[in-house]
Amino acid sequence: MILAAAAAILAFVGVSFIVFGLTNRSAATQSDLLEARLAQFSETGRQVVSLTEAELSLPFSDRVIKPVFDKLGRIMTRRMQGGQQQAIQEKLNLAGRPGGLTAGGFVALQVLAMAFGVALGLGLALLISLQPPNLYLAPVAGGVLGYLVPSITISRKIKKRKKEILRALPSALDLLTISVEAGLGFDAALSRVTEKYRNVLAAEFNQVLNEIRLGRPRLDALDDMGRRNKVEELNNFLQAIIQSEQLGVGIANVLRIQSEEIRRRRRQRAEEAGQKAPIKMLIPMIGCIFPTLFIVLLGPAVIQVTKSFH
Repeated sequence: MILAAAAAILAFVGVSFIVFGLTNRSAATQSDLLEARLAQFSETGRQVVSLTEAELSLPFSDRVIKPVFDKLGRIMTRRMQGGQQQAIQEKLNLAGRPGGLTAGGFVALQVLAMAFGVALGLGLALLISLQPPNLYLAPVAGGVLGYLVPSITISRKIKKRKKEILRALPSALDLLTISVEAGLGFDAALSRVTEKYRNVLAAEFNQVLNEIRLGRPRLDALDDMGRRNKVEELNNFLQAIIQSEQLGVGIANVLRIQSEEIRRRRRQRAEEAGQKAPIKMLIPMIGCIFPTLFIVLLGPAVIQVTKSFH
C-alpha cells in the first residue's frame, strides 16, 4: 500500500514538472510584463514589492497546488466539448467555486483522485492477499470511488449553499424593506445588507454591487445573480425587483410583499419538515427500539417456557 501510494505521488510530481516545463517560457514572458506594470505604479518614497515577493507572500496552495491543477486541467480538457466544460463550471459556480477551482482544475482533481483510488485499492488488495479476480476488482472499485468523490463533494456543497441562501433570505429582505422605507435607495439598502451580515447571500449582493460600480446595468447584474444561484425563492424576488424597475412600480411595496411571501414559504417548509419527521422516525424505531423492547418484554417469558420443557 505504501509503495502504491508512493508511486501515485511520484506520478503526480512527474506530471507537474512536465507541465511546468511546457509552460515555462510563456510564464517568464508574462512575469516580465507584470514586473513592468508594477514599476509603473511605484510611488515616490515608497518601496513597491516585486512580483516574486508578492507571489511568495501567497499561501502554498495558491502558489503551487492551484496552478498545477489548472495547467493539468487545461491539458486534459483540450478535446472536451465546450458544453461539458460549461456544465462543470456551472456546478462549481453553484457550489461557490471552492478553492477557486476552474472546470479544468476540477477534471484534473477527478483524474488524480481516481489514480489515488486505484493505488489505494491495489495496496489494500496486496495487503490482505486477495487472489484473482478480486485482486483486479479492488483497484477498479477504488478508481471509480475516487473519481466520484469530487462530484459527490461538489453536490453536497451545492445543497448546503442553497440552504444557507434560503435561511438568510428572510432576514435580508426585512432589512432591505426597512432601509428602503426609511428613504435609502436600493443600492444603498443592498450595501447595508452586506455590512450587516456575513453569509453567502451577502457575498452575492456584494458581487452585484461591485458589478454595478464597474458600469454593469443593475437589472443585468440582478438577473445574472438569479441564474448563478438557481434558488427559486431568490430568483422570484430578483425577477420581481426587475419587473418593478421596468414598470416603474414603487420598490418599497414590492419588497414588503416579497418579504411576506418569503416568510410564508419558510413557514410552509417548516410545517412540511415537521410532518415528515414521524415517517423518518419509523426506520430507527423499527430497526433499533422495537427489537430492544421485544427482548425486554418477551425475554423472561421465553426463559420460563424453555425451563418448563426441561
